[in-house]
Amino acid sequence: MTAGRDEDGVKRWEHFEHDADIGVRGFGATKAEAFEQAALALAAVVADPATVAPAQAVPIECDAPDCELLLADWLNRIVYEMATRNMLFGEFRVRLDGTRLHGEARGEPIDRARHRPGVEVKGATYTALRVARENGEWLAQTVVDV
Repeated sequence: MTAGRDEDGVKRWEHFEHDADIGVRGFGATKAEAFEQAALALAAVVADPATVAPAQAVPIECDAPDCELLLADWLNRIVYEMATRNMLFGEFRVRLDGTRLHGEARGEPIDRARHRPGVEVKGATYTALRVARENGEWLAQTVVDV
């Protein structure tokens, strides 16, 4: 599944198959955009992000020794915020300062009838964890445990 493609074809996300789990992949013109798109792919595992109103902003800050670990930490923080706040997110903003991430997730409380959540994401893994520049665009990917 792929979505979120913008007019120049760079900013987008997709899922990829991986055994019993689901791979999430984000692409962008910048590393920050790729992280935002990977977060959208994560959100889309649970529910269609287009059905989620960006009513509430949740700040997310994290840092790690390298960009791959930062991606896993970012996605795990989103999973944590969804679980503890009983929320879904449909929009993400990221600003990177080296290996420090300043982010924001926007969403709303879960409405099971409207959002129709599918599976629960337990967390981002280190399986297929990768952040790299390829073919003129940034890639941010990992596998999430469902």
